[in-house]
Amino acid sequence: MKLSDILVGIGQTNFQGDYSIEIESICFDSRECKKGSLFVAVDGNQADGHLYISKAIENGASAIIYQNPDYEAAASIVTEVRVADSRAALAQAAAQFYDNPSHKLHLVAVIGTNGKTTTATLLYELFTQLGYNCGLISTIANYIGRKEFHTEHTTPDPVSLNNLIAKMVKDGCQYCFMEVSSHSIDQDRVKGLLFAGGIFSNITHDHLDYHKTFDNYLRCKKKFFDCLPSSAFALVNIDDKNGTVMIQNTAAKIYTYSCHSIADFRCRILDQTMEGMLLKIDDTQLWTMFIGAHNAHNLLAVYGTAILLGAEKEEVLTIMSKLKAVNGRLEYLRGGNNITAVVDYAHTPDALENVLKTLKETAKDEYLICVFGCGGNRDKTKRPEMGMIAGKYADRVIVTSDNPRFENPNDIINDIKAGMDTKTRAKSVFIVDRKEAIRSAIMFAPQGAVILVAGKGHEDYLIIGDKKTHFDDKEVIAEVFGEPQQ
Repeated sequence: MKLSDILVGIGQTNFQGDYSIEIESICFDSRECKKGSLFVAVDGNQADGHLYISKAIENGASAIIYQNPDYEAAASIVTEVRVADSRAALAQAAAQFYDNPSHKLHLVAVIGTNGKTTTATLLYELFTQLGYNCGLISTIANYIGRKEFHTEHTTPDPVSLNNLIAKMVKDGCQYCFMEVSSHSIDQDRVKGLLFAGGIFSNITHDHLDYHKTFDNYLRCKKKFFDCLPSSAFALVNIDDKNGTVMIQNTAAKIYTYSCHSIADFRCRILDQTMEGMLLKIDDTQLWTMFIGAHNAHNLLAVYGTAILLGAEKEEVLTIMSKLKAVNGRLEYLRGGNNITAVVDYAHTPDALENVLKTLKETAKDEYLICVFGCGGNRDKTKRPEMGMIAGKYADRVIVTSDNPRFENPNDIINDIKAGMDTKTRAKSVFIVDRKEAIRSAIMFAPQGAVILVAGKGHEDYLIIGDKKTHFDDKEVIAEVFGEPQQ
């Protein structure tokens, strides 16, 4: 593709000189540059791409897009274009380079603090079972049809993202369901994509290490809906007090869902046990293999989205009754003495409370143990709140490590402990070693106990310092279940 075509695609029409050079790849990492590359210098969170322009040219870049006016041209060795916002330019250039793949399928985004992975994954499963070829972009994994691809981030960088969607189009995918993180919205990773719809699940305390204030976090989520076109739909959870805030300035067609109020799509929990729950969605009863009010909302979002995308109600409900839990989201493992271990990704105060409250209600009078920790070098303000929540619902609390990164695990545990009252501290144990914490929970659990191991869910690693080592909560639980019980 000619550089001039990319520039026109991103709104740069007043350029002069010879811009007919062929662009064979786009990169924002100078190490990935080669002959025919377009290097976009982005001032990132950890490094300023402008400092690596000369390295990009040395590695073969044929053209440069940059933003910083202080950058001095490299003696006109390559074609250089200055833009007002290089982040936005990178996303728009990537979309243009890959021939705007998001225009060639139905792309649906899920926005929110909790529930994104479950909602996006269940939509992918539902539409696949409806007979469509689908793509999925999620925290757990990316899928093109039934082919699984590893993922590093909830939402990839714009070059990888457009490349992935282009591969979906080439494979014949008609739908793509994707999680859109607040980081990706703030960093314009999804700019240049055409969305058929956006789903808002909820917004609660998280990522304040990045956004600094809740208002910034809220505005970031809202920015996505502000940018939705009139051709798209916006489906929002109005049980969240900020649901209506999301759609204040959107041009999209607005639809609502609720488990408590009048809305376009409604749901009520009629009954639930540890095995599942009976829902009434609009006017139809439906047994599902999920539990918890948060999952009732997730399933209702899936249902509403499917209807808005033109699926038949009866067929949708039939398939929904067969859908199973997403990897690392309320996954059950059974052991001796009728002990049940539950693995869940809950790593925010709201998510932890939702899961603990659900288990407390469905497990009835059974003894409830909560094993959890908080990630290092992340939002510290949620730590004491999570300590308080664990003590509110669990009969025994075991605080441990969860990706401490470069923080001292004991410092993280002390931050959690700060939110505990005297009663909670008295029933809590603090064990830095996560494997030993899980083992202790199981070995000393009374008969019939329910043990929640929260925080990591699908993750199969533990990050200590800059080292990532294999660690899977489910594997540890299965191993300990195989040991003689005390």
